[in-house]
Amino acid sequence: MIASVVDLFSGGGGASAGFHAHPAFHLVGAADAQLGKPSSPRGSLACNSTYEANMGFAPHEADLSVATPDDVASGMSLSDAPRVLISCPPCTGFSRTLATNHLRDDPRNGLVRRTALFVDQWRPEVLIMENARELVMGRFREHLSGLAHDLEGLGYRVSATTHFLSRFGLPQKRERALLIAVRGELPLFTMEDLWDGLEIDPKATHVRRAIWTRHLRPLAEGRIDSNDPIHVCPSFGSEISRERTRRIPADGGSWFDLADDPGAAPLLTPTMKHRLAIGDLGSHPDVYGRMWWDRPAPTIKRECSHVGNGRYTHPEQHRLCSVREMAILNGFPDTYEFRGSVSNMYRHVGDAVPPLISYQLACLVSWILSGRRPDPGELIMPGTHLAESDIRQRA
Repeated sequence: MIASVVDLFSGGGGASAGFHAHPAFHLVGAADAQLGKPSSPRGSLACNSTYEANMGFAPHEADLSVATPDDVASGMSLSDAPRVLISCPPCTGFSRTLATNHLRDDPRNGLVRRTALFVDQWRPEVLIMENARELVMGRFREHLSGLAHDLEGLGYRVSATTHFLSRFGLPQKRERALLIAVRGELPLFTMEDLWDGLEIDPKATHVRRAIWTRHLRPLAEGRIDSNDPIHVCPSFGSEISRERTRRIPADGGSWFDLADDPGAAPLLTPTMKHRLAIGDLGSHPDVYGRMWWDRPAPTIKRECSHVGNGRYTHPEQHRLCSVREMAILNGFPDTYEFRGSVSNMYRHVGDAVPPLISYQLACLVSWILSGRRPDPGELIMPGTHLAESDIRQRA
């Protein structure tokens, strides 16, 4: 029996994509307010157009901090309650990348517990939630505790754990929290159960394997590949940024390598010069850095559209990694479409649950609902960089 799925906070479709690609599931609705940040007007993120281009229908535009389950259901024209509910509220308020998150509780964090309202109304058999690791281990983890308390009161059993997603084949250093809740007597399996006895060849998680083997054409900054409009990157804002990138060594070089380049002094910002003088690279040593070919990529964050926001420069070409390359590194199939401005496309990539992972979550939920554990080869999402030969028995 095909199981119906609704995706709350659907974004550009990362969480939905895995279930959409799995034959056991059918997407029947999604909702997102399309907010770039709290101060942005609704619709500014324009992620629903990306979702529609890949899933075949547009999400209901709704502010889930105030919309009721009835409001959302009517906006999605739901005829029956979904068997599977995906709810992945914004992670920005939990993420350790913002220092203020250790000091104040972001109002968006309350969206975690609000998920229980939708569970109470719709009574799905399985709930899936993905978020920053701090959801489980951060200072404001009471939001998770409150959700778990509410779910248990509704007759669900809950597992919430953290994982480095390269463990499951993502070519990226990304640590995330995954919550799985099942209703009644359904078995509560986790990603560790799904991968019990199995492991990924480490080389399959490297940047080289992910983007070099996809045969993407070389790309100049500010250009678009005529064969693939998603293989696009912005131009540099200044000649200084352009020249700084040219001088940073290939394959893992960063701005502090310029200290040994006598001609690079004019390319260093005052902050860079200060950090070099005191011998302390600060809290963001990866900014302006190049990715390594033979390591996983750094965490692809929502603001990955600028070389100054992280180690997002191509390993050898003098430019930011393209939208297509970032998408591949975040587990999207290489035919996935993105819509809107280039900066918003980068945000759609960085905000997303990696589809390579959501497909495995779909395999896990299928196991929970059907009782049949998937074979290792069934864990590979079509169109991603992984192959069945990358999975091996754990020694």
